[in-house]
Amino acid sequence: MATATDRRTDIGPPNYSRFLPPVIKKNYGQWKYHEILKPGVMVHVAESGDKLFTVRAASPRLVSIKKLRQFADLADKYCGGHLRFTSRNNVEFLLTDPSKIDALIADLKAIGHPVGGLGNSISNIVHTQGWVHCHSAATDASGVVKCVMDDLQEYFTQMKLPGKLRIALACCLNMCGAVHCSDIAILGVHRRPPKVQHDGLNKVCEIPNVVAACPTAAIRPAMVDGKQSVEVLEERCMFCANCFSVCPAMQMADPLNDGVSIWVGGKVSNARHEPMFSKLAVPYLPNTPPRWPEVVQAVRTIVEVWAKGARKYERMGEFIERIGWPRFFKLTGFEFTKQHIDDFRHAGLTYKRSAQLRQS
Repeated sequence: MATATDRRTDIGPPNYSRFLPPVIKKNYGQWKYHEILKPGVMVHVAESGDKLFTVRAASPRLVSIKKLRQFADLADKYCGGHLRFTSRNNVEFLLTDPSKIDALIADLKAIGHPVGGLGNSISNIVHTQGWVHCHSAATDASGVVKCVMDDLQEYFTQMKLPGKLRIALACCLNMCGAVHCSDIAILGVHRRPPKVQHDGLNKVCEIPNVVAACPTAAIRPAMVDGKQSVEVLEERCMFCANCFSVCPAMQMADPLNDGVSIWVGGKVSNARHEPMFSKLAVPYLPNTPPRWPEVVQAVRTIVEVWAKGARKYERMGEFIERIGWPRFFKLTGFEFTKQHIDDFRHAGLTYKRSAQLRQS
């Protein structure tokens, strides 16, 4: 008789346990320890003595069918068909035979995928859709990530940083990416309020929904040239593009003013310091495709300042907290502007960011 995990159903996804490698099924919940053997290669050792080897390689978030077939062929050749994608878009090959590791790494490099991203290194960049798909994007995602990681590849393939470094990109401040909790965050920003297309707004949009979509109450109903429409209170607008999400007549895209901001100091880890929110480092850099040199240089500057001055295992936010923001701006050469002054009072001080709760 088939068990619940074996039974096929058209309701919901299949049970994940069906796709686990045999060694993981056998030792599920019984792992003693893991260690990094060399850049991009890790071993998990079970209480039974079984070993599972992981080879992590860089991978773009958006991959073609051809690329997926290449990965699948490598998994069939070396891993019994088993691989997985991490939350930061790395591809990991799961092996039980250590003699196959070097050959797998050679084959990955031959098709353009460096191995690394474990331990004291930069992992792949988690990012949003960008211009490829997202309707409210202020910058690209895949293009910027490609350029930044091309420049920082040495920090992916080698473990020469003080600690782990996580980078994220969100193409607008609705931040589908992890920009609020990453060491370095690249965030697309709109800098102008929406351009209201009054002629067609009441034909394609429901005005109450448009008004309700604004988190700062910057939009209200109005009659314009005898037609029902809306008006935008520009001093309240924070350029989030929520209104455009529900109404295509509230155009946000602006090639002259859209761009990128850089944030630093976020993390999820509870080790040594409770989780931290990222804070603004660079308020605006222009969109300059295809290589985004200003963004690439800004990120490299931050990485190298941290790499030179941080203590062992000290994360970006912990490093800045120790040396102080004035010194951080001095070391990076970034200009301090009025945009750096946080007028959203108390939030960063009163939000409980740690899972470690205790009574006073």
